[in-house]
Amino acid sequence: MERRELGNSGLKVSPITFGGNVFGWTVDKKQSFKLLDAFVEAGFNFIDTADTYSWWVAGNKGGESEAIIGHWFTERKNRDRIILSTKVGSQNNEHPVNVSKKFILESVEKSLKRLKTDYIDLYQTHFDDEKTPVEETLSAYQQLIDEGKVRVIGTSNMSPERIRKSLKAAEKEGLPKYETLQPLYNLMEREKYEHELRGIVEENNMGVLSYYSLASGFLTGKYRSKSDLDKSERGGGVEKYLNKKGFKVLEALDKVSEKHGTTQATISLAWLMARPTITAPIVSATTLKQMESIIKAPQLRLDEEDMELLNRASN
Repeated sequence: MERRELGNSGLKVSPITFGGNVFGWTVDKKQSFKLLDAFVEAGFNFIDTADTYSWWVAGNKGGESEAIIGHWFTERKNRDRIILSTKVGSQNNEHPVNVSKKFILESVEKSLKRLKTDYIDLYQTHFDDEKTPVEETLSAYQQLIDEGKVRVIGTSNMSPERIRKSLKAAEKEGLPKYETLQPLYNLMEREKYEHELRGIVEENNMGVLSYYSLASGFLTGKYRSKSDLDKSERGGGVEKYLNKKGFKVLEALDKVSEKHGTTQATISLAWLMARPTITAPIVSATTLKQMESIIKAPQLRLDEEDMELLNRASN
């Protein structure tokens, strides 16, 4: 399978990232193992999670996803074959967003313990508190890189201004540079990334891991009306897409998926992988059937006509 480099990091990843936000939320440990096994057996090697997944579930504190992945590493003895990404700084029930040096250094130890590993390949600023000096945050990452606990850093949910400030500080102070960006980007949500963030990515050769790649499931085509919203726990998040643009995008997806004899989800991911600057879209699955759509996406090549139709519908 094709491998793509994350920025200038030297890390080579599969063209799709498996999102671990569902572990300990909509899938239990046993099902998580099945999904991870299927993903890796198909030739993929990139898994993304965060230290606070999934704190929003009743009875959870955060860290459930990391713990499941850690148990999987232990049972499968495959840590060295996986590029692992996790994140720090997000809020949960116990603390607000925080990217101070003290918080990062404390949090990484908890993540390493849950993940049952002594290093993280890609460690990302999940959310930005917008008050910690960017130099302080980067100095925490410098310490972790020096200690061999982190290989490469990235960022997500950070303003364009703070990203630029961080990149300048890294260059000026000789601190680690963000090699990746994890933005919201999909056929329904293009504007912010394309107009505010893509220029930064291009100027700095950053790798891009788009999240909500299937727009919370809307781009699978299973939500066509308000009566469909109770089809899953995430259904409420797609109601905003039931509009003129959403129906145009679904119509284009239906046409292209029929042409290629595949699912709307596969087409949506193939579109993302073909977009300039996108390295490895993040996508989750809760069933092996959903995983099939993910596995097929890198094998599909959309032609110019397909891309034009999807681009036009989603603009």
